[in-house]
Amino acid sequence: MKYRYLGSSGLLVSRIALGTMTFGAPDWGCDENEAHAILKGYLEAGGNHIDCADVYAGGRAEEIVGRFLPQINRDEVVVASKCYFPTGDKPNSFGFSRKHVIASCEASLKRLKTDHIDLYYIHGPDPVAPLEEQMRVLNDLVRQGKVRYLACSNLFGWQIAKAAGVSAKMNLEPLIAAQYIYSLVHRELEREVIPAAVDQGLGMMCYGALGAGLLTGKYKGQREPAPGTRISFRTQLDGPRFWHPKGFQIAEILEKVSLDTGIPMFKLAIAWPLKRRFVTSVIIGVRELDQLDANLETGDWDMPDDIWNKLEEPTRPEEEYLTGFNRENYSRLFSAGEFHDESTELP
Repeated sequence: MKYRYLGSSGLLVSRIALGTMTFGAPDWGCDENEAHAILKGYLEAGGNHIDCADVYAGGRAEEIVGRFLPQINRDEVVVASKCYFPTGDKPNSFGFSRKHVIASCEASLKRLKTDHIDLYYIHGPDPVAPLEEQMRVLNDLVRQGKVRYLACSNLFGWQIAKAAGVSAKMNLEPLIAAQYIYSLVHRELEREVIPAAVDQGLGMMCYGALGAGLLTGKYKGQREPAPGTRISFRTQLDGPRFWHPKGFQIAEILEKVSLDTGIPMFKLAIAWPLKRRFVTSVIIGVRELDQLDANLETGDWDMPDDIWNKLEEPTRPEEEYLTGFNRENYSRLFSAGEFHDESTELP
C-alpha cells in the first residue's frame, strides 16, 4: 500500500481509504462480525484511513467501528467522521450550527469510543449558518483536542475559497481535505471545485469510483437493478447518480479498455482518479471480506499513461466557453517561461 500526504498537511494516509457506509446497514450492508473482519483485513493490507459519518446506518456504523478500535493501536489509524445531515426530527438536529456540530461531534466520539476524531468533515453546505460560525466551532473542537484536522464535502468551489478566507482572516484552523464523488462518470468537479481545492491546499478524497457497481461490469446489459441486489435497495440514492445514459456509455468505454488491456474494469475505475496528483485517496466500500482484496489491488498499482489517456479522453466533459477560454490563455502564460507550478494547471 502506498501513502500520500493529505493536502498541504503532514498527515499521511493510504491511497485506498475504507468507507463504512455498509457497516450495519440493513438489506444492503454487512453485520458487525463481517465489518470487523473487513477492518482487520484492510489494516493488515497496509490501509490506515477509516472513513465514517454520523448518519451511516443511523449511527450504527460508528458504533461498529467503535467496538473495533480498542483491538488495535488507535494512533496507527486515521479515523474520519462527518456532521451535517439530520440525526433526528427535531430543530437543530441538522445543518452546521454551533449547537448541532458540538452535539454531533460528542455523539460520534461516544459511538467511536475514542477521545478524538482525526479528520472531521463539513458534510454539506449550510446556506444559513455563517461560515464564520462554522469555521469557529471547528477550530474550537481542534483546540479542545477532540478533532485533529478539518475537511469538507459537497461544498461548491466558491464556498471552499470563502472558508479558506475566513480561516485566514480569523486565524482559525484551515480545511486540509475535500471529499467528493469523483469518477469517470462524475468529472464536473474539474470545472470549479478541484481548482479551488488545489489552490487552497486541500487533498481530494474520492468516493463513487466504481459507480455503485456499474463500472465493475456486473450489471452489464441491465437498465435497472435486479430485485434483491445491493443497488436495488439503494436505487433512490445511487440510481440518479449512475444509472443514466451517460453512466451506461462510460461503462461501455471502460469495458472496451478492459478487454483491450486485460485489466479488470474495477481496477481501472479505481486507479483512474489515483493518477491525478491532486487526489489523495479513493474510498472503497465493501460488504464482504472477499471483495476487499480485489479493491485493494490499486493500493500500490499505478496506471500506465497510455491506458489512462484511453479513459480520460472519451470521458472528458464538454468544455463550455469559460473553461476553454482560460485553458487557452493559461497555456500561453505557462509557455512563456521555462518552468511553472503544475498545481496551477486546469485538470
